[in-house]
Amino acid sequence: MSENFGSSSSIQPLSIGNVVSAGVRLYRSHLKTYLKLALIAHLWALVPIYGWAKYAAISGLISRLAFGELTYQPESVEEARSHVNPRFWSFLAVYLRVAINLFLAYLGVTIVAGIAVGLLTFILFLILGPIVIYLSPYFTPLLIILMVLPGLTWFYARWVVAEVPLAVEENINGSESISRSWELTKASAFRIQGIVIVTGLVTLPIMFLFNYVPNLFLIKLEPGSTIYTVVYLVSLLISLVGGMFVMPFWQSIKAVIYYDLRSREEGLGLQLRDHDI
Repeated sequence: MSENFGSSSSIQPLSIGNVVSAGVRLYRSHLKTYLKLALIAHLWALVPIYGWAKYAAISGLISRLAFGELTYQPESVEEARSHVNPRFWSFLAVYLRVAINLFLAYLGVTIVAGIAVGLLTFILFLILGPIVIYLSPYFTPLLIILMVLPGLTWFYARWVVAEVPLAVEENINGSESISRSWELTKASAFRIQGIVIVTGLVTLPIMFLFNYVPNLFLIKLEPGSTIYTVVYLVSLLISLVGGMFVMPFWQSIKAVIYYDLRSREEGLGLQLRDHDI
């Protein structure tokens, strides 16, 4: 029997602890279903273009299933799939457009950070003298990183639920879904940014263990050799396993964020509770 995720005590108000906790509960309670879908999604991801579209659609499918639990309207996988599958090319379009937007945001934030650090270095040079020139190779990259990461995570927070409206709402296309994410998150961007950062930190050990550690064995191997190919394939499979565990958790978090935003902005939760009564 499903837990009561939609109660105000489990996800209200929107806070980092509430959202992550609700995401964990959703993930844990439907672990078998979500992991099975995530496995299928990651196998499809090995197939260019069409497989990537299937991966994107299954990501949206998981968020739709999680959202159904939050709104007391649970669906079977087949019921949810009947809504998501006809739109699977739109899910790929959403993912690609968000990726392009984030790349452009990264370039913009990096340029601004570079200019800011350059001005700061010049001011420090006027104050402290030539010693700044010798120290700049050490502190300049760190300062740029410290400026770029907050800016980039802020933009990601604005598009974090970009595919969820497409998975949940009727009569909406990919562009409108992205716009919905931007509109819904405008009043809560910094809180969502905190959720993104904490969720990233929570999943970081899994990503490090499954995605980065296996690649360390490739460093001393000769590219093109048989052993290199074997180790590469094994590391690829291990990384797929890591992604299989992480992706449903992120999609559950997105569903919680989307539910909370719609409850606050549009009174979704109140309408649904009245309907239940």
